[in-house]
Amino acid sequence: HSSAAGLRRFDCVYGEAALEIHESGMPPRFRLRFAPPAPRAEPPAVTIETIRPDGGRQLFRMKPCGSYLESSEEIPEPHEFTAVVRMGDTTSIHQHELEYSELDHAHCHVTSTAHRDHNLRSAFIHVLGDAAVSVLAILGLLAARYLHWLWMDPMMGLVGASVIAAWAYSLVRDTTRILVDMTPDAALEERIRQRIEAHGDRVTDLHLWRLGPGHLGAIVSIVTSSGRGPDFYRSRLSGFGHLSHLTVEVTTACTVR
Repeated sequence: HSSAAGLRRFDCVYGEAALEIHESGMPPRFRLRFAPPAPRAEPPAVTIETIRPDGGRQLFRMKPCGSYLESSEEIPEPHEFTAVVRMGDTTSIHQHELEYSELDHAHCHVTSTAHRDHNLRSAFIHVLGDAAVSVLAILGLLAARYLHWLWMDPMMGLVGASVIAAWAYSLVRDTTRILVDMTPDAALEERIRQRIEAHGDRVTDLHLWRLGPGHLGAIVSIVTSSGRGPDFYRSRLSGFGHLSHLTVEVTTACTVR
């Protein structure tokens, strides 16, 4: 699970800079770094203003945190906006505009396991394992015959078995998560929950499962007092491109006992 999303690089008067949305078990914040070597001069002040499609604006003040600058304020959902980076003081301000889309951000939060075709991996491991064992067996027999290393043949067998066991372990580990219905991406689940509850609704049940390489399914149960229907929540989650199948159940708050 990537902890940084929406990385944008740009050149400024202080050198090459990179702006990212960082979240690793913490609320998302902007992080600004300058490429080595150190910038030619430290910017006296840095602010970032987000401009959303509906015209909403928010100002983020950047504070030094070791080798990077980090915003003091958290970035609210959704992460779809134009980020205006301003560097300098009142006499000289340098401005850069960077575009962020929620679709790109959602893609960054799907684990690499969700992209893997386990059928293809198992076939690849099977063929490669057979080939590796055959090569090791031939090497062991040749060493035993011409070098009189009688121990090479059984040792090559042990080496081949160890290699296959290591590959099989990684495959079993990933496929077991599917068999036991483990959530494929806890961070993505939390982002979906935050997206829905940002409007005052409550998620009572949320289940994610893997449909195939790069495709996820989701069932979301929501309690709301606003009278919104399932189509509203489907549109709210449309930015998560890997949700290929989505089921939304909506319950009006007054009917809950």
